[in-house]
Amino acid sequence: MKMKFLGIVAAAAVSFGFASVAQADLLADIKAKGKITAATEMHYAPYDMLKDGEYQGICRDMFDEVAKELGVEVEYLDLPWQSILPGLEAGKFDFVHAPVTMTAERMKRYAFTLPMGNATVALAKKAGDDSISKAEDIAGKKVGSQKGSAELAELEKLAGSVSPAADVRGYVNIDEALADLAAGRIQGVANAVGLMGYAATQRPGLFELVLPPFGEPAYFGWVARHGEDSATLVAAINEALLKMHKDGRLKAINEKWLGANPELPTEMPVVK
Repeated sequence: MKMKFLGIVAAAAVSFGFASVAQADLLADIKAKGKITAATEMHYAPYDMLKDGEYQGICRDMFDEVAKELGVEVEYLDLPWQSILPGLEAGKFDFVHAPVTMTAERMKRYAFTLPMGNATVALAKKAGDDSISKAEDIAGKKVGSQKGSAELAELEKLAGSVSPAADVRGYVNIDEALADLAAGRIQGVANAVGLMGYAATQRPGLFELVLPPFGEPAYFGWVARHGEDSATLVAAINEALLKMHKDGRLKAINEKWLGANPELPTEMPVVK
């Protein structure tokens, strides 16, 4: 499949050229153009990452397959996480294929697809740190997660429930948080269990995954703008995801990147 990639600078330069007015039927418009413009942040391995300048990861592999089912090409945008959901609402691109944690508040504001990942939160620690054997052991320690994320909010809840309270730091992206963990500036990083497990398996002498996860079970979904204009697009993407559940493509992609196939709902979950 032909793929066009625009970096952060290029994306910012052209963003004003995207239509800011919602179309009557976004799917029909996308099919007429033969292209869907989808945004993510490519610093969220193994879901989205840049390796030797090439965009890779779970979301890339999954959404390439979705695009095949839709019969269109994909133009992938790499943007800072904090700008992605506002950019979607402003109509700067068609869709967000970043793994967005499903929360009750977000589900009121955006049109989510079916779950495409497990977003339950877990902690990564520095390898050999015997002072942390469970999530509650962050008491009195410095920990971090990504700014503006549901995982940071979950970490802040945990940090306030232990005594003494943990010192929570917000980072632009998870790569920066893990860099501080490696340098010993913080003692833990919280994010989705798959993400933290991937970090630990990629650098086994540096990071370790702390289990079990903490907080409420959660899922990742992709998102479109709320409104009737996006309804057919979300329905078509859900149909593609269900087909990929049945034919094994989702399983193969998850096993490629995670070494496991997390159980995912095939209906929209109830989110509290």
